[in-house]
Amino acid sequence: MATASLPVSRRATPPHGLAARLAPAAYALLRFAFGAILFTHGLPKALGTSHGSMADPMAGSIRLIDQVMGLPFAPQLAFLVMLLETVGAAALAVGFCTRWVALAFTLEMVGICVALGPTWPWIDRGIEYPVLMAVLAAYVVVRGGGALSVDGRLLNPSHGQTQHR
Repeated sequence: MATASLPVSRRATPPHGLAARLAPAAYALLRFAFGAILFTHGLPKALGTSHGSMADPMAGSIRLIDQVMGLPFAPQLAFLVMLLETVGAAALAVGFCTRWVALAFTLEMVGICVALGPTWPWIDRGIEYPVLMAVLAAYVVVRGGGALSVDGRLLNPSHGQTQHR
C-alpha cells in the first residue's frame, strides 16, 4: 500500500539560509530574555523591596527553604539564591559561564517544583513556569552560551572578526 505524500509549500518556512543566519541571534535573545526574567526575581531580594504580592521576597525565600523544603541554613541558602538570581542571571544574559550558571538554575527550578508541587494550575501558584524554566535551563546547559556570548568570544576570539596583518 503506497502512502500519499503531501506537497510542502516553500512559502510555509523561511529559506534555510535565512534561518541558519538568524539562529545565533535568536538563541542569544532567548538566553538574554531568560537571564533578564530571572534577574527580576533576584533584584527585589537583593534590594529588600517588594515583588508582586510578596512584601519581603528574601523572607519568603528563607521561609520556603526552611519550612517547606526543610533544609538547614535557610538564610545562607536564600542568600545564595539571591546571588544566583542577580549575578548569575546577569552572567546568563550575556553568556558568561553559561553552562555552570544554567546548571545552577536547573537545580533551583527543580527544587522549586518539588517544594511547590504537585499543584499544576499557575493561578493556584502551580509549577508550570518553574517546570518550563527548568527545561529551558537544561537546554542552555546542553547548548552553552552560543556564538553571540561572552563564552563564545572567549572560546573563539576570532569569531566574526576580520584578521589584519
